[in-house]
Amino acid sequence: MKERLDPGKVVPELMSAMLELELKVRNSGLEMKLIHLVKIRASQLNGCAYCVHMHVADARKSGETNERLDLLSTWRESPLYTARERAALSWTEALTLVASTRAPDDVYDELSRELNETDRVKLTMVIVAINGWNRIAVGFRKVHSVKNADAAA
Repeated sequence: MKERLDPGKVVPELMSAMLELELKVRNSGLEMKLIHLVKIRASQLNGCAYCVHMHVADARKSGETNERLDLLSTWRESPLYTARERAALSWTEALTLVASTRAPDDVYDELSRELNETDRVKLTMVIVAINGWNRIAVGFRKVHSVKNADAAA
């Protein structure tokens, strides 16, 4: 796959605005473990290899277990996630796939039981940011780093 263009070089002021949003959500006060799970799950749904690669690496550096990362795409079938994480992952899926889900009331009700109003807004902004990044990376064909030369061939 060949990268189409580097948006940061073409329109740096707009990409700076995205970076500012990213810094705000990263430093919002939500637990980093939750932020990592949400970013990875949205990126999986959006088919963004660049973002999955980056956020899995970040999650591992933050102490997330390989087992939880390996099972994230099937989180509903695994007991490894807390009620708070499940509510956040469900909301992530609902907003990432909003054209088909329409952000259903039962998902929001579950979220409301696990997160207060402030954290619901913070989480929603994390989801907005990662979906934006996914669309930029997928649209411009951002390629993740490759450590194994045989895999790149």
